[in-house]
Amino acid sequence: MSKIVVTGGAGFIGSHIAEVLAKDHEIVIIDNLDDYYTVELKKKNIDCVLNSGNVTFIQGDVTDIDFLRSVIDKYTEYIFYGAAQAVVRISVKNPFKTNNVNVVGSLNILQVSMDSNVKRVINASSSSVYGKVKHLPFDEKHPTQPVSPYGVSKLAAEHYYRVFYEVYGLPIVSLRYFTVYGPRIRPDLTISIFTEKMLKNKPITIFGDGEQTRDFTYIDDIVDLNIELLNNKKSDGKILNIGGSNLIGINDLVNYLKRLIGNDSEVIYSKEQKCDAGHTLADISCLNKLIGLVNHMNIEDGLSKFVSFPTNI
Repeated sequence: MSKIVVTGGAGFIGSHIAEVLAKDHEIVIIDNLDDYYTVELKKKNIDCVLNSGNVTFIQGDVTDIDFLRSVIDKYTEYIFYGAAQAVVRISVKNPFKTNNVNVVGSLNILQVSMDSNVKRVINASSSSVYGKVKHLPFDEKHPTQPVSPYGVSKLAAEHYYRVFYEVYGLPIVSLRYFTVYGPRIRPDLTISIFTEKMLKNKPITIFGDGEQTRDFTYIDDIVDLNIELLNNKKSDGKILNIGGSNLIGINDLVNYLKRLIGNDSEVIYSKEQKCDAGHTLADISCLNKLIGLVNHMNIEDGLSKFVSFPTNI
């Protein structure tokens, strides 16, 4: 049984990873319970994990290196780094907080991991690092021109991870997630907002013309791939796309959810938001070569499972 630290473990993705890992490992969740969305939801996520195995929750902040040193010790074998100031629009309003959590927090984790001889750190990065589209799908060699402070912070963190591998020999892998969804999803994400509005028969607001496209990735696939890469030495030092290969336009997403829910909410089109990406689509051929052919949840089955959970929103 390994000791594994999951930062951001009260969040959507982190709690799912911790919940599965807790069946076979000792898990320590670190989370500062930031209130940029309701803390009650995060506490419910923690409860799900606490009920799944040998789990300890410690409230604290990744920007506090002394705190991290008190938690991460010589017995810590692996770290899943999921702590982040998420949300592109929040980063536009407060780029300093985003940088502090995403960049300084990453640097703290890397330093403490190296000092404690941690075997591997898995970094949750984002497709937001790509930004301006030069070609689709995005392969890992696509130019990185982020269009938001959030994307910049994630890209900067990736470089720190790479350098700590190349210079100091710390085993790491960075995973660029593409639009993750599923049970316990954050309430500020598009699918969650649309679903809530439809269930309450309220109007839906689409920013822009709705022709933007996204590559949606089901949470179970994210969890499975993280665990698959836990001891995969071939992934040392790599940056990998983790996408569902489920390209769908926002207008099509709304129409599909309407059919699933049995709703005909009014759709209101509003001004396009600054820093929103136009299109995303993952090329996952590098991942396929590394661990074999990846079979992702298709968007139809994923959305059907998602709307069947009454606790999604």
